[in-house]
Amino acid sequence: MRAMHFAIEKAQALIEAHRYIRTFRDKVVVVKVGGSIQDDDARMTALLTDVSFMSAVGMRPIIVHGGGKSITRAMNDAGLKARFIQGRRYTDRETLEIAERVLVNEVNKGIVDTLNTTGSYALGLHSLGSCVLFAERMYLNGDGGDKVDLGYVGDVREVNTVLLEALTEDGFIPVIAPVAMARNASDGVAKLNVNADTAAGHVAAAMKAEKLVVLSDTHGIRINPEDPESYVSSLTSGEIDGLVRSGVIGEGMLPKVEACLIALQRGVPKAHIIDGRIEHSLLLEIYTDAGIGTQIVMG
Repeated sequence: MRAMHFAIEKAQALIEAHRYIRTFRDKVVVVKVGGSIQDDDARMTALLTDVSFMSAVGMRPIIVHGGGKSITRAMNDAGLKARFIQGRRYTDRETLEIAERVLVNEVNKGIVDTLNTTGSYALGLHSLGSCVLFAERMYLNGDGGDKVDLGYVGDVREVNTVLLEALTEDGFIPVIAPVAMARNASDGVAKLNVNADTAAGHVAAAMKAEKLVVLSDTHGIRINPEDPESYVSSLTSGEIDGLVRSGVIGEGMLPKVEACLIALQRGVPKAHIIDGRIEHSLLLEIYTDAGIGTQIVMG
């Protein structure tokens, strides 16, 4: 009887998922992969297997990945210290070279190879091959209204949607490394480091995605920093603005919510911030009624 009960539960889960599979068939979903999950081979393989499943049932997933911890380790090995300003990595020439090497040759290649072992067809898109991100130098606003220089850090201005459309329509899973080609090369540097969250937001917006899903090391957004259980399942863009102004959403979460707002303001219906460390969190967010993490909508 126990086996029968388990089988019935599995059938019910499949029936629940069927409605969402039909709804999201042929829809683009941008998945931003980051956080400690990238340092855990077993969890990363499980996540990418879930992405492969999404592709197999007719969705058109696009992956944008980070690699901050790997970059920091490589910088430490080179005797360099990472520096962050408002949650974004300051990038000089040497840091840019290290970031590009790690992101393209290690992280991107690893994700593509793993996806291909699951039976999917994945293709790496990056600055050492076919690049789909084009950017200009980014400056942040300081406390006094002055511009804050981030070095060779880019603000995405264009996404090659023609290439992405062609690949996803043919069943490929594009895997995008967050190094962009510079629109206006300065100081002889033709490439710019881009925050992976921000890049994912721009890709989702440009592709008119159905969803942007940001995988991180948090269950979502807390409305009370002092209460670890104050995660909320749904927020509007207006509520997000209020939490940012009040300081509840701090530097670590800022690029993630900014990415969500970039996507929402350009017509993406929903954005999600979920914990990538939870088994099948991506599928639970997309294919179940309850979902997991925090969903953000315009309002």
